[in-house]
Amino acid sequence: MIFKTYQIYLSKVFSLTLLKTFIVFLSLAFILNIFEEVNFFKDLQVSITLPIFLTFLNIPSVIFDIFPFIFLITAQFAFIKLMDQNEITVLKNFGLDNFKIIKILSILSFFIGLTIITIYYNFSSSLKYSYLNLKNSYAKDNKYLAVITENGIWIKDEVEENINIINADRFNNKVLYEVDIIQFDKNFNFKNNIIAKEIIINEKIWLIKDAYVSNSLGQLNNVKNLKLETNLNYNDVNSLFSNLSSLNIFELNDLRKKYEDINYSSTEVNSAIQKLISFPFYLMIMTILASTIMINIRHNKSKIFHLIFGILISVIIYYLSFFFEELGKNEQIPIGISIWVPLIIIMLVSTISLIRINEK
Repeated sequence: MIFKTYQIYLSKVFSLTLLKTFIVFLSLAFILNIFEEVNFFKDLQVSITLPIFLTFLNIPSVIFDIFPFIFLITAQFAFIKLMDQNEITVLKNFGLDNFKIIKILSILSFFIGLTIITIYYNFSSSLKYSYLNLKNSYAKDNKYLAVITENGIWIKDEVEENINIINADRFNNKVLYEVDIIQFDKNFNFKNNIIAKEIIINEKIWLIKDAYVSNSLGQLNNVKNLKLETNLNYNDVNSLFSNLSSLNIFELNDLRKKYEDINYSSTEVNSAIQKLISFPFYLMIMTILASTIMINIRHNKSKIFHLIFGILISVIIYYLSFFFEELGKNEQIPIGISIWVPLIIIMLVSTISLIRINEK
């Protein structure tokens, strides 16, 4: 009964600290983002309410990305509160050792993570979708767009006096396959139709091999190597399909199937799905890590050191995760390994540290 009482108390302390930390980071993110939005519209005649509205739409997605850091900071300040009031000593007197205390907080973090994924993320991705649509309507450089349908890849690209409508069956390794291009002038008068087996995507100049070109006069020519001037390089084309933060996990799964149907690389989508699946575990591990760091505090002067140390560790974790994630996206290692190995490494380090300090 005593254990259950303190379990509820620890959960309350952690949850209230999490709420306060969330509000602080929400406020900081709002201030930084609104400056970015105001700067975006500096040359446009719009009301100040538009940047503010866009900020409200974007902030939930921004906060989602930094939740692991928020949980680390939350665990650190929760332990500081417990230690300032000597509540850690009281808890230990009632039989709660370091392991049991951290176990309560880590399990709580895991279930909060599940709630974030099932409710908060769906909310933030929906707002992100609205944010991207609204902001793109004001974009200065709106010369190209792309979609993927059951009929393949469609790209609209405006270059000088030409408007190119490009359709391809699939896209892989910097090559578009089974391509059909219709060229118009600025007034959408038909100019040329280009059909080819493949296009090699280079830097702004794409190489079309063995192209059949028909013009407005009905003349048909076979051109072995034809150069197509565009606004896009490979990274541009790849990024046109990559607003994954605006999709919930079900939409991501549908997008993965669509990519696979047209032989477009689904690596980035798989990475996003795996990150969402691992998210509750990520929050749990960050809570364990922060707790093992803070449990070593012996006097007030060491609090700042432990806080800074925890922040530095979180930066290292970020770059470690980013490094493995990039290896996965570049298909140098399997996606599952790229997402889960960093978490396993952090978990092992935290567990070893916890075992060593449990008897202290």
